[in-house]
Amino acid sequence: MKTLSMIAVALVVSLLAGASAAAETFKVEMRNRGERGSMVFEPDFLALKPGDSIKFIATHKSHNAASIDGMVPEGYAGFKGKINEEIEVTFDQPGYYGIKCSPHFGMGMVMLVKVGEAALTDAIRTVDVPARARPRFDDIFARIDAGEGK
Repeated sequence: MKTLSMIAVALVVSLLAGASAAAETFKVEMRNRGERGSMVFEPDFLALKPGDSIKFIATHKSHNAASIDGMVPEGYAGFKGKINEEIEVTFDQPGYYGIKCSPHFGMGMVMLVKVGEAALTDAIRTVDVPARARPRFDDIFARIDAGEGK
């Protein structure tokens, strides 16, 4: 009986270790200039599994990463990093997450994160964002519609 209990404990420990090892951390740079223009996140779209994380790296001063109200799964509290802060955010809840650089949101500095199996709804597509952010989101939406991130 004691041997059976020890085997069960070892199995649970190995399953928990395997689950945490399966989660990945992705790096996203907050840049003044990048492949898609100025004031960008690179990459500007990621598809994650629940439990994966993103490490947001400020490659230049004056950037941060923050969730966009209305562009997160229902019930998600959101996050907001400090200016020049490197932060790591874990995404556990399936859905889409709009991310902005608070000081450069008006300049279109945005990205989108898909977590798990989630539908890109009209509610996400039509959230009110600054005029220069709209074409960047529309470009990301078009890439998703074309099959990116599946």
